[in-house]
Amino acid sequence: MKPKTFLCACAVSLGVLTTTPACAQALYKPAVPADDSLYRQLGGQPGLVRLMDDFMQRLLADARMRPFFKDVDQAHVKEQLVTQFCEVSGGPCKLQGPDMKQVHDGFDIDRAGFNALVEVLQQAMDAQGIAFSAQNRLLAQLAPMHRDIVNVK
Repeated sequence: MKPKTFLCACAVSLGVLTTTPACAQALYKPAVPADDSLYRQLGGQPGLVRLMDDFMQRLLADARMRPFFKDVDQAHVKEQLVTQFCEVSGGPCKLQGPDMKQVHDGFDIDRAGFNALVEVLQQAMDAQGIAFSAQNRLLAQLAPMHRDIVNVK
């Protein structure tokens, strides 16, 4: 396993390894960073829009992900992702609307599907020239969401 893939897998599984209720509570919802350094490393709002443009194209081109994204309002999904990534990276955005569990209810998403999405996100971040350290910071912020997204064992 390549080091980058291993670190990503560790970040994604971070919430799974938690055994105490206090830790689980702390990891359940990503904390917004105290500063906006990650947001700035991602290129601010323009950088996040470019990242999501690339990410959505890759999701639609990936045979594993296409079934989840081909029939949805892609512009809305992209807009929501930009806002979500802005918020979790310390930017000025605040995501409104249903929570992650509600959004993903009705989709059969297993761990392999979740991991495939993370892989595609990594590819998009690489293509956008986002530093490996910023990628890891973002993935660590997003990892706890797997509990609300993965709904099939």
